[in-house]
Amino acid sequence: MTPARTRFLVLPRFSYERIFKGRFLTGFLVACLFFPLGCIAYIYLINNLTVFQSMGLPTPSFLQIDSKFFLVFMNFQGALAYILTALIGPNLIAPDLANNALPTYFSRPFSRTEYVVGKVSVLFILLSIITWIPGVLLFGLQVSQAGMDWGSHNWFILRAILLGHITWILLLSFLSVAMSAWVKWKVVAGALILGIFGIGAGLAQIINVILRTDYGSMIDISRIMYTIWSSQLGVEANTGLEPFEAWVGYIAVCIICLLMVERKIRPKEIVR
Repeated sequence: MTPARTRFLVLPRFSYERIFKGRFLTGFLVACLFFPLGCIAYIYLINNLTVFQSMGLPTPSFLQIDSKFFLVFMNFQGALAYILTALIGPNLIAPDLANNALPTYFSRPFSRTEYVVGKVSVLFILLSIITWIPGVLLFGLQVSQAGMDWGSHNWFILRAILLGHITWILLLSFLSVAMSAWVKWKVVAGALILGIFGIGAGLAQIINVILRTDYGSMIDISRIMYTIWSSQLGVEANTGLEPFEAWVGYIAVCIICLLMVERKIRPKEIVR
């Protein structure tokens, strides 16, 4: 018998066995780590520019490791996490619904909350490997190279990496389980996950133009996340959204996704 507190981890364990049977997803996950490796080399080189140090000149601003550097890292790895979600997300709940497996799950001591948490944790663990975990390692490397003074003055970058990437992972996870629960065809569900960002951006632009406002951007998920990340890193976003408005849009999207999942994940089904 598995402990009650960790029972939800049964789902990720068997999901990973199915996911990593194919070489493509394994190769893609490994490829997602190439950019962090390049960032490691870049940080080391920038902190060891003896040419400028020997001449008594300050390091050029475009070669400094600052908030903008980590914003680029978060954007790049966030995009890869988005693509990985579209590849893995449709396989989370759709097969269980297609094969009427939910009564089998819930006939055991396994609640709906544990089921959803277990499915979300499949993506949360994988996306953490390519997002905030490398980000924390990069921050630690920069502190070791630049000194504790740099870390004490830029501690907010570490907070932004953790908060920004975890919020992004949760949004992607909620969105993927919602699409997987409502669309049983994996290809269509993956296309919806990829297309919903473009659809939201297009609708936001239409609303902004017609109503002459910026509040339409609250349904543009990409702009919402960029605003949140920029505000956490202290970088000007220029998205037309205030951080508070971005957080309101973020919470609204998460609630809608969870309501969609709650509507579909039931221990019984009424057939008319």
